[in-house]
Amino acid sequence: MALQISATNPEHPALLLSLPWDTPLEEWPAEHLVPLPRGISRHVVRYAHAGDEVIAVKELAERPALREYELLRDLDRLGIPAVDPLAVVTGRTDASGAPLEPVLVTRHLRGSMPYRSMFETTMRPATMHRLMDALAVLLVRLHLAGFAWGDCSLSNTLFRRDAGAYAAYLVDAETGELHPRLSPGQRDYDLDLARVNISGELLDLEASGALHPSVDPVAFGHEICTRYQGLWQELTRTSVYPAGKYHYIERRIRRLNDLGFDVAEMQIEHSSSGDTVTFVPKVVDAGHHQRQLLRLTGLDTEENQARRLLNDLESWMATQDDYAPGDPHAARPEVLAHRWVRDVFRPTVRAVPPELRGTMDPAEIYHELLEHRWYLSERAQHDIGLDTAVQDYVAHVLPRIRATPEPAEAE
Repeated sequence: MALQISATNPEHPALLLSLPWDTPLEEWPAEHLVPLPRGISRHVVRYAHAGDEVIAVKELAERPALREYELLRDLDRLGIPAVDPLAVVTGRTDASGAPLEPVLVTRHLRGSMPYRSMFETTMRPATMHRLMDALAVLLVRLHLAGFAWGDCSLSNTLFRRDAGAYAAYLVDAETGELHPRLSPGQRDYDLDLARVNISGELLDLEASGALHPSVDPVAFGHEICTRYQGLWQELTRTSVYPAGKYHYIERRIRRLNDLGFDVAEMQIEHSSSGDTVTFVPKVVDAGHHQRQLLRLTGLDTEENQARRLLNDLESWMATQDDYAPGDPHAARPEVLAHRWVRDVFRPTVRAVPPELRGTMDPAEIYHELLEHRWYLSERAQHDIGLDTAVQDYVAHVLPRIRATPEPAEAE
């Protein structure tokens, strides 16, 4: 059977042709590989250069490779945070003509970290709580979309910084199933697997001495259930309000927006007596602040980054002479937003030397600078300004961060 590269983008096969597909993945020569830390996997996984791309290559049987490729494409279509599928390579043979396992190729998720890399230095419990929050949000988003993961764990997740929190990405969809809607039993099964897997992974870290002594692995395993159930209840519960109190519905929608979700479809029913109104969110989409920031500025960020940047944008807009909400002659928000990107956001980020940025993307850098400005302003008891904050951050904070070994990016 001849070598076949199945991909949706016509550019991807050309990028992949230069790789040594006639060599078992474990034996790939060093000149093709990228030295990034890997999480635990039941398969052989390597990171490699493909043109300007960094890719993850995973060996597995043809049927599960094709199935996972299609599932990852479905998740991309649904807007779920997951690694980006590039291709499936089949028909591999070695120099003697013996068959080699097919591979699934995904794009490296820049700035991401597997959980084991994050525990190379002892992680504080507060940071672990943020990881649980991120994983709970990912699992809720998957379930709202009808996706049963079947193997939710820290090992099958990648984490990216998100304005003081983390964003979680699915990295292994091999055991997943996509349905029009999940039953409570399917969701409970996924959640129970997550609890057991996370407790087991943390017990393993505890045995190796990498876990903070105050962390109880079993309790943290239960925490994912608590955080998931609270978020799921808030997103899906039925609310009954007195008739005429329609602002209660708007308040509920605003609360969902604050959690980072939009209500795309809702059901509102009046009782037969006319005394009450029942409100049910029917379709809830994540990424409320992401979409708002993207519409205004063209910046594509994580959700918490978007919320932070929007707050700064609104504060800056209020200082502009041509900002007058409701005035038809005032500058439109989109115009002001693009001015903010041009005059504030981009110059601020560019003031940080590229060699000092590490794995931080522009939105995360800007968030860090806003945090540093707040810290210096509190200490000085007056606003020190963004320019001063940038200078101090570059001179005193970044060199210290770069001097401390940081877990490298991983896929």
